[in-house]
Parts: sequence; C-alpha cells; structure tokens
Amino acid sequence: MFLLLFFVLLIQFVTYWILEPLTSFLEYVLEIRFFPIIALIGLVFLFSAKNIEKN
Repeated sequence: MFLLLFFVLLIQFVTYWILEPLTSFLEYVLEIRFFPIIALIGLVFLFSAKNIEKN
C-alpha cells in the first residue's frame, strides 16, 4: 500500500515538474485579454464555409 502511494506521489511530482513550466509559459503568453480574439478566431474557423459539407 505504501509502495503504491509512493509511486503515485512520485508520478504527481514528476508531472508537476514537467508541466508546471509549460503551463506557466502558456499562462503568460495567452493572457486573459487575448481570450476574446482567440475565441473569435476559433468560432470563425469552426463555422467557416469550408468545413460545411455541400450536398
């Protein structure tokens, strides 16, 4: 049981160690003020005429 707990904590620590700098960088680059622009681009891409199948 303690061995399993050790492995879970080890995996969580390594995941945090690897992903924390990446999430910090993405948080800095994609600040909340850029969210409306990104959302608008995403919606335009999602509903663009190229993606709609024509019969």
